[in-house]
Amino acid sequence: MKFKKTAINKFIVFFGFIFLNAAVLLSQPIRKGIWRSILFLDEKENIELPFNFEVKFINNKTTITIMNGDERIVVNEIVAKKDSLIFKMPVFDSEFRAKIHKDSLVGFWINYARKDKNKILFKAFAGNNKRFTLTPSNTNSFNGKWEVTFSPATKDSTKAIGVFIQKADGTCTGTFLTETGDYRFLEGMQSGNQLFLSGFDGSHAFLFIATAEENKITNGKFYSGITWRENWIAYRNDTFHLRAAESITKLNDGFESIYFKFPNTKKEPISLNDERYKNKVVIVQLLGSWCPNCMDETAYLSKLHKQYKSSGLEIIGLAYERTADFNKAVELVNRLKKRFDVDYEILITGVSGKDKASENFPMLNKIIAFPTTIIIDKKGKVNSIHTGFSGPATGKAYDDFTQNTEKLIIDLLK
Repeated sequence: MKFKKTAINKFIVFFGFIFLNAAVLLSQPIRKGIWRSILFLDEKENIELPFNFEVKFINNKTTITIMNGDERIVVNEIVAKKDSLIFKMPVFDSEFRAKIHKDSLVGFWINYARKDKNKILFKAFAGNNKRFTLTPSNTNSFNGKWEVTFSPATKDSTKAIGVFIQKADGTCTGTFLTETGDYRFLEGMQSGNQLFLSGFDGSHAFLFIATAEENKITNGKFYSGITWRENWIAYRNDTFHLRAAESITKLNDGFESIYFKFPNTKKEPISLNDERYKNKVVIVQLLGSWCPNCMDETAYLSKLHKQYKSSGLEIIGLAYERTADFNKAVELVNRLKKRFDVDYEILITGVSGKDKASENFPMLNKIIAFPTTIIIDKKGKVNSIHTGFSGPATGKAYDDFTQNTEKLIIDLLK
């Protein structure tokens, strides 16, 4: 898992020499099969985030599939020229730029959604299907449900639920559920009494490390990209629950409905008062194309809309993008819509952040998360408000949400 800084520098210098002498290097395709990738979160402390991807050639086209547990993210926007490879992540505004040399890649992952510190050193090696190159243990020390505390004993302390599934070979998958969303698909292993989990989806770059001590987890470290570090601890607790997602954001006293008017991607003003939404059950989705939990919810809502739109269900998305450029926001939203075959309107709010979203909705107490989902009945009254989203990585929580939501929509449509 660890590489010395001097070795990294020599590696970069070597590839720089090859690049400067590109006339010697013949054009070559990237090798097919499984690759082991590394994002260097901190070169000084040797903090490395590993993940795997698979290269395939289908109908003379190259695809790269990133793997996190059960998740498969197919990348098909790929450009290869001589010794250079560029592949753009689907949905999110990020990409890899690397140099090809035999069975290796070296370059950077660039996250354009960030204004600063948006570039992370990246390397990958063909023919290696291991995620963490450590000796596995099969004691199942981390298997089960945990009551998690992030930033313990600080004013910023928050609670979460950790759900981990271990296999006999020591490999481990799981995620963390919070009141604002989940940490999506994580994959790793137990080695000795330590847990190692990572996840990369084009927006999130997560690394978790912790130690097991009987029925508690100690010395937990959480790394998100190169800008965030946080301590965490946990205790086994099968009965621990977070606040109900419908109990967090509420209508203020004296209100029973919401109102907004924003342009769609064609600059046409849209509001709930439009004829299209009258006497309909409407789901209002507050989202951002940069938000992985919003991506998971959009995948679900797109299918839900297709299933029930003929019965009177409508959905409106309100995009809070990380850009004030309308055309750029439209480009990002259209990528999201294309990826998940969205046929409902997604409007461009022109602002970003939870505070601005709260200002847009003075009839609500506060918006604390993207996504936030508001379900409105046929009379235009707010039926429920759901904070965050528990995606497919959460297993039962996702199943419960989808089943309960579908039941509610069916009841409201009657």
